[in-house]
Amino acid sequence: MPTHCTSEQLEFEGFDGHKVVAGFDGGAITSDAGALLLRHVDRAIGLFARVAACFIDRRDPDLTVHSVRTLIGQRIAAIALGYEDVDDHDTLRRDPVLSLLSESLTPKREDCAVLAGKSTLNRLEHGRVGEPTRYHKISYDKVALEALFVDLFLEAHDKPPAEIVLDLDATDDPLHGRQEGRFFHGYYNCYCYLPLYIFCGRHLLAAKLRRSNIDASKGAVEEVERIVTQIRKTWPRVHIILRADSGFAREELMAWCEINRVDYVFGLARNERLETKIAPALKEACLASRASGQAARVFRDFMWSTKDSWSRRRRVVAKAEWTTQGANPRFVVTSLKPERWAARALYEDLYCARGEMENRIKECQLDLYADRTSASTMRANQLRLWFASFAYVLICALRRLGLAHTRLANASCGTIRLKLLKIGAQVRVSVRRIKVAMASACPYAEEFALAHARIRAAA
Repeated sequence: MPTHCTSEQLEFEGFDGHKVVAGFDGGAITSDAGALLLRHVDRAIGLFARVAACFIDRRDPDLTVHSVRTLIGQRIAAIALGYEDVDDHDTLRRDPVLSLLSESLTPKREDCAVLAGKSTLNRLEHGRVGEPTRYHKISYDKVALEALFVDLFLEAHDKPPAEIVLDLDATDDPLHGRQEGRFFHGYYNCYCYLPLYIFCGRHLLAAKLRRSNIDASKGAVEEVERIVTQIRKTWPRVHIILRADSGFAREELMAWCEINRVDYVFGLARNERLETKIAPALKEACLASRASGQAARVFRDFMWSTKDSWSRRRRVVAKAEWTTQGANPRFVVTSLKPERWAARALYEDLYCARGEMENRIKECQLDLYADRTSASTMRANQLRLWFASFAYVLICALRRLGLAHTRLANASCGTIRLKLLKIGAQVRVSVRRIKVAMASACPYAEEFALAHARIRAAA
């Protein structure tokens, strides 16, 4: 028997002589009052306008209802708030707080909302690279968008650091349709893309979508060269170290680093020759482990080369470890000198710290839906990846500018969204002001107010 639902009244179990009823009739109420903070952060770093400046809009101004800047701000802010699908915007376009991103309370046409719906945003995501065409009036500058990530990273520092570490990693982006460029990847056991991420600490410098039928390091030299060149134009004296797993220990990348005064520390896949080289150290670790009953590590430092793929001998640091499960050797190859980085410190303090990058990728893909690449073309999916990446940059700016030394100083993007952005509020519009009355019981009201004051001072 079909069920007929009504939005007028929903009755729940009562108590103490009272009925409990609910309905979607509250009027101008939002569950995303924290969008005010995102708008505040955008004013401080100019994100939406700068992303929009990378687009070319050839639409007829007389027939255009929503500017590219409004479309960009709406899409990025919605992803930050947890709305990954373009379909969500058919309802979000009337959200009373998110609508403030449009800078106008009155739509250009009576039959439109102040924000765009799913069809308009879909046309934005399917824009072309280069000049607009007859059927694609909005296009974008790929080079400018890529450079913007590095510009935002540079501007986040008050003064040039003496040294920075750039982390590179490739990860899987599972596909469940017939998207362009899909291939089956044996390691991940699924059809997927293989995006390349480059971070410096929490700062995202590159998110490049790639097919998965390639080596993990494919295109890394071009991306690193672009980023290093841009960084050195502003910070000519900064010391740069590249850090990555064994998938990036390739002759092409290491040779480029050596020519361009960039140091590196890469994992190195173990093989029989390497294990034979450190056999005495493994035996020493085995004896130490049996004596103590715990895992033991012995480090070795030596010059080494492959039989034919490397052009020169390079420094290799070996961790000869023996655990309760047996031998567990690991190797890294580096250009850093022993007098500056001893073997143990280089492995434990420098190389192992690259594991933190995994958390950054999880924030991008799990909290901000960077793996929501369900469009039919790689071009549109790359743009979706960039929008999710800019949402990550936006929340990182909120954390950096407004949340230092608070309970949320080191919180993930998902936690910040849950605690600080998803706040219920009633919106009242009068002649002179827009009042957003947020929930009095919000447990993070103090952090919200502090973030507001700090970001206002920074802007």
